[in-house]
Amino acid sequence: MRKVYLDHAATTPVRPEVLAEMVPYFSEHFGNASSGHQWGRRAREAVDVAREQVAEFIGAHPDEIIFTSGGTEADNLALRGCLSAMRGKRGGLVTNAAEHDAVLGTAEELLHAGHAVTILGVDQQACVDPEAVRRAVNQDTALVSVMLANNEVGSIQPVGEIAGIARESGAFMHTDAVQAAAGLALDVEELGVDMLSLSAHKVYGPKGVGALCVRRGTRLAPILTGGGQELGRRGGTENVPGLVGMGKACELMKRSLTEDVPRIARLRDRLRDGILERVPGARCNGHPERRLANNAHFLFPGALGETVVVALDEQGVAGSSGSACAAGSTEASHVLVAMGVPLDQAYDSLRLSLGRGTSEQDIEWVLQVLPPIVERVRQAQDGRA
Repeated sequence: MRKVYLDHAATTPVRPEVLAEMVPYFSEHFGNASSGHQWGRRAREAVDVAREQVAEFIGAHPDEIIFTSGGTEADNLALRGCLSAMRGKRGGLVTNAAEHDAVLGTAEELLHAGHAVTILGVDQQACVDPEAVRRAVNQDTALVSVMLANNEVGSIQPVGEIAGIARESGAFMHTDAVQAAAGLALDVEELGVDMLSLSAHKVYGPKGVGALCVRRGTRLAPILTGGGQELGRRGGTENVPGLVGMGKACELMKRSLTEDVPRIARLRDRLRDGILERVPGARCNGHPERRLANNAHFLFPGALGETVVVALDEQGVAGSSGSACAAGSTEASHVLVAMGVPLDQAYDSLRLSLGRGTSEQDIEWVLQVLPPIVERVRQAQDGRA
């Protein structure tokens, strides 16, 4: 049976070159990067190189990179750390209903803690209206947080414009670029953001490693205290092999974007067009043009997404019915609901996300097996109705 992995939005395989860079730091160069002896110095040098690689990936300075355990911690640090640092001056947060749960869940807790939190709606493509941000910010707003590209439907947000509005109001700007990093050239200066979140496993690096870029002059208090690592901004012994892997993954991603993205976009278009032609009633979600090259997100009314995913898996195809971080949830996708998708259809979704290893043969296999699967699921559901 052919094996086709189309769930790169959930995670990506570690590149062989990345793994090769990491291996020596598990046993040969195993020192604690905070130790002063030669083992520690060797580890510290590797961390410094990784910090430079990540900074180069997004056009930042190395001292603006804080390593974390992943995108979730980076988002938490941005929101909690900024509002904590601004306590007594400004305490408001503006975000939107289509953000990742790492942002929305944190926003909810900040609201319960007494902060003024505004959660803006989005349009039918899951995009935020910059003018809505302009109306929402005020003299109490400390931070605006809008993700660069939606992790479910792939829509790219007008973050640069929103960052300008935040700056005019005196607020800081954060963007979750975890999903965007695999498909967009990132430059914090061009985006105009004060903070940007990354995760290594979305760019063919290891899991459990991430980073938050904090531009010079941005107010941020630590949310983890300990040994004073990361210039006192995030305590905890550094995961040296993981950081080495993240640095190498970012370096390789920056080199390969211009070659990979157009090829992946062509395959995505073939997949999208083929499915829309062959599956009656199918709809593609997200912005039709301003979207990540690897993302194809569908609604198949009358065909439960989770059932379609299981049937695809039996045919050797990996897909998703929503965000991997919400796997096992019985609730409809909050992103689709925010987009105005009727609740009875919000469960009937499928996300297929391509990657560097996706081939034309993979796409043709999916186009062969998916339409009859959707038809069988619809018939089975009709029979139970």
